Amino acid sequence: MRPERIAASLADGITQTIAHPRNHVEQGILMQAAGIEVHRGPRVVLKDVDFHLGRGEVVALAGANGSGKTTLLETCAGILPLSSGSVTWRTDGDEERIVRDSDGRRNEPPPMGLTLQRDGMCGEETAEERLLVSLSVSGRSPDQKAISQMLSEWGLEHRRADRVSQLSGGQRRRLAVLCGLAPAVLSADSRIVLLDEPSEGLDESGRSLLAGWLRALARDGHSVLIATHDEGVVRCADRVVRVSNGHLEESNGSSEGEPTLLPEPSQSVEPSTHGSLIRWAIRMEMRNPVDTTGRATPAFVALLLAYALVGEIDLGHAGSDLLAALVLVPAFITVVVSPALVRRLAEADCGRWWNAVLGPAARPTYSLIGASILLPIPLTYLSWFVLAGPSDSTSESEVLCWLWLPAVIMIDVAVAASALHLLVADLRRASAAAASLLLLVLVWPFLQLTDALSVIMTDGMSFGLGMGDPLVSCIIASLISILVWAVAIYLPDV
Repeated sequence: MRPERIAASLADGITQTIAHPRNHVEQGILMQAAGIEVHRGPRVVLKDVDFHLGRGEVVALAGANGSGKTTLLETCAGILPLSSGSVTWRTDGDEERIVRDSDGRRNEPPPMGLTLQRDGMCGEETAEERLLVSLSVSGRSPDQKAISQMLSEWGLEHRRADRVSQLSGGQRRRLAVLCGLAPAVLSADSRIVLLDEPSEGLDESGRSLLAGWLRALARDGHSVLIATHDEGVVRCADRVVRVSNGHLEESNGSSEGEPTLLPEPSQSVEPSTHGSLIRWAIRMEMRNPVDTTGRATPAFVALLLAYALVGEIDLGHAGSDLLAALVLVPAFITVVVSPALVRRLAEADCGRWWNAVLGPAARPTYSLIGASILLPIPLTYLSWFVLAGPSDSTSESEVLCWLWLPAVIMIDVAVAASALHLLVADLRRASAAAASLLLLVLVWPFLQLTDALSVIMTDGMSFGLGMGDPLVSCIIASLISILVWAVAIYLPDV
């Protein structure tokens, strides 16, 4: 017989010990939101809200559509900025961590399970890949038996190798809910699970399965926060928080439902957040290389046009500036093209899911893996050989020795351009249009790199520190790019 002790004084933060099949945990608060105020545009959605989530309880956020349920859940996940207040989580080591506060401080949240209202999945990943990613970012290393067991219980075993885009609406929702529950199901330590409208799109069997898993998670010391308008899900909760006019009203829940048998906990490993994102991005690009082709095609078109232009003019009279600009144009085009990663992150709130699990380092990581960092160097050399032609002159040999320098600095421009595209994708309408004009600023570093290459072509490479020297021009181009990158990355949090 397993004894259970339910804390009657959670709100006071009193800790008690409960026993369950996996380990012993302390009954206390895992998440605390204090005095939070959240705006959606000019509208105040939540004002001076205090909220907590205790170990071993299921809490339902109820209320009418648009009342702020999703806003509160996403705020607790660290996705939304705060006008006032703070959200703190407790780690496995019982350390308090600020997930987000109104002063702009933001830390990576402890491992959690998360299901967003719009799934948060990319259509190009398979069902099994999505489940494995959800477990990897939460520090779980399951075996294939556990994966098959969970997929089978949720009726997805036969679709494990299918892409998310090929699943029906109900199957896609089952997968999203399973991915939100799995990190806690396979963890022996207490985990927080955040579910936004998990029963939406589920049939009766799916809702019954959800109820059984919710009660099993509460039994095992995990904490579940659910935003829902489904009264059947509300009845599974230990506590009901009704959201209305930006304020909360709490009441006791029914705790209905019988716990089901869950898979055994899997091996605990170090959470792989950024590594998982990088592997995910590479996998998506290899499966559908729209990023590479989308960047390379306009660059090659520009190169052909430049080749046609070179044949019609006398470069001896036009000067080295024109040739330098033509050589660098294809690489510049590749770096300013919007990366496919931006479109993938915008799909079904996929980027919001990654933002939650990665924390404050999400945007910098996006800007790096979304940038065109492989194409500038080979394209620059290709442009030189096509436009300048073969030559045995000493000057051309020196150009070939230093052509890599402006090409490498072009990578800085690429990272800045990627960050700007991310910024534009996050903003709305007029703000996005204004932010997109910041791309014009990147013409400045392009001109600096053109000047540097032109000097190298005419006078050779020099290491002087005067204005107009190639090294100084490259440094200026790099500094401008870094400044643009910093503005694009940190402006949304200001």
